[in-house]
Amino acid sequence: MSDVTAIQNLVEKQKALKEEISKIIVGQEEVVNQIVLSIFSGGHALLVGVPGLAKTLMVNTISQALGLDFKRIQFTPDLMPSDILGSEILDESRNFKFIKGPIFSNIILADEINRTPPKTQAALLEAMQEKAVTIAGQHYQLDLPFFVLATQNPIEQEGTYPLPEAQLDRFMFAVKLDYPSFAEEVQVVKSTTTDFTVQVNPLFTAEEIINFQQLIRRVPVADNVIEYAVTLVSKTRPDNPLATDFIKNYLDWGAGPRASQNLILAAKANAALNGKFSPDIEDVQAVATGILRHRIIKNYKADAEGISEEMIIKKLF
Repeated sequence: MSDVTAIQNLVEKQKALKEEISKIIVGQEEVVNQIVLSIFSGGHALLVGVPGLAKTLMVNTISQALGLDFKRIQFTPDLMPSDILGSEILDESRNFKFIKGPIFSNIILADEINRTPPKTQAALLEAMQEKAVTIAGQHYQLDLPFFVLATQNPIEQEGTYPLPEAQLDRFMFAVKLDYPSFAEEVQVVKSTTTDFTVQVNPLFTAEEIINFQQLIRRVPVADNVIEYAVTLVSKTRPDNPLATDFIKNYLDWGAGPRASQNLILAAKANAALNGKFSPDIEDVQAVATGILRHRIIKNYKADAEGISEEMIIKKLF
């Protein structure tokens, strides 16, 4: 199949995917769009929102519609790395036997990831970056495709361990969930307070998703679009000559090179999912907020004046 036909096929499949998801998830189109983009780009996503906004339900629905294996790990202060990765036990014949942990799945929902200590958070790092884990000196490859979709509640500060910047950087997108509109909430209440159940149909195989990920990596990008993405990221660094006074005033730290890579990958995916054969500057701008939001660090002045990450990113354009 030629790449042109493959992109047309991808457009059809992702429309069907979004229709399947909307059977259960009301509204939240932008959130679903960013998760779908990160999946087809081979990245991970962090969902940030107050409790009760169907973050877990959304991930569960998306994994069902993608036809992938799904495991949920509830992060708690007493969770150990072995609870995620697995551990070695002595079997009847007194040999060590490795019992796989929940990380050996296609989609991992890391629920309330900021509730667990850094040692356990770090257990996810190698898996997210290398798509492999090392346990008792043995190296194990994870099954592909592999995604971590993590959720984080922004308001419960008691007993939470904020994710370190190095770990936040491993997430391609940070997706912000807001409360539903009045009409959407009415629809949610209507559909969830009866005995009517909806079946989500699997639309993909693991092999198809891997093929689509490879297709997106093959999408050509013009040099000026790459330069635009790198310039955008450079502008977030207060000590960079390209940074404006606004950035120098409100940011302590800017985004690293991984942001530039992710901007281009996500822009390729955004273009392909919209039936375009090469991304342009609009595609980079369309994905910039989700990719830069968690990679820029505001200073106390920005907090005091109520300047949000979104406002700072808009200024970059």
